[in-house]
Amino acid sequence: MSELINNREHPDYHSHSIHNNNETSAQPKAEEQPGHPVHTFTRENKAIDKHLRENVKIHIEAFIQDDHEQNVYALLEDFTLLLDLDKHYSRKENLLFPYLEKYGIYGPTNNMWSIDDFIRDGIKEAKSLLTHYEGDKQKVINAVRFVFNEVSAMIYREENILFPMALKNLTEDEWVKIAHESDDIGFCLTGPEKEWMPERKGIDGNAISEGYIKMETGMLSLKQLELLFNHLPVDITFIDHDDVVRYFSHGKERIFARTKAVIGRTVQNCHPPRSVHVVEELLKDFKEGLKDSEDFWIKFRDKYVYIRYFAVRDDKGLYIGTLEFTQNINPIQEIEGEKRILS
Repeated sequence: MSELINNREHPDYHSHSIHNNNETSAQPKAEEQPGHPVHTFTRENKAIDKHLRENVKIHIEAFIQDDHEQNVYALLEDFTLLLDLDKHYSRKENLLFPYLEKYGIYGPTNNMWSIDDFIRDGIKEAKSLLTHYEGDKQKVINAVRFVFNEVSAMIYREENILFPMALKNLTEDEWVKIAHESDDIGFCLTGPEKEWMPERKGIDGNAISEGYIKMETGMLSLKQLELLFNHLPVDITFIDHDDVVRYFSHGKERIFARTKAVIGRTVQNCHPPRSVHVVEELLKDFKEGLKDSEDFWIKFRDKYVYIRYFAVRDDKGLYIGTLEFTQNINPIQEIEGEKRILS
């Protein structure tokens, strides 16, 4: 269903969990499931925070006391590992930020990306000073402290601002795409605990795969039926009585993009969390017989889109599912005069 749809300082530089791990539920939230991008980001943050506290902090304190070669080398190893932060930030910038921009959220791209770059430069500078250490102790201390503080601050921003914002807006299918593309960039200090595979409702294994389908007013082959739907000048999507997406037409120019990943998903998981309540209210009205249809119309890019939802009922009035009907009505609104088949 398409439409129902700088501050650099903080009080604590240690990582904070954004979720209450004591919550009891049969099914953990998606972001708490191993392999979900937010679970992986948070898992990395814990590893980064541990590295800062148990290695960098201890080694810089030892360096302050005595800058002999062994302490310089220990810090150099620490900062060589921190170069991996580039992967964590790159996944955030190249996979997560574009989806936020899709929802009109540009703050993280404009502000957080700049700070990420400052941190990258800081790590490289500290590593260079340690690699070519010439006795300028204070310069190293300043560089190390800058990275320690800024990386810790970024962990705080991600877990208390960025991730909650993303979870509020992105659909589950968008998170699936991010998870699948993350391997191409890589991970920092650790990685996904396992592959994330959200539960999907199965499609009936006895579904007709070929031959003809006999209906009350005629008979069509499965191929004819599919071509017929795909040639309609509208987009249609059908969800069943359990709110599971079972079908969408696939014409040449769909108004709202659809991928096969939505098949078998509940419609609630195909919408940003902030709009799910609208979807659920409409479906509740359909199921309870309070409404049989609902219409919406919006401007979308260069189109004027008319979106209609219909409760599908059998001959006994039993709710079977919901049909979404989407059409670009710009060409219809431009019609003037008459064009007859017969002169």
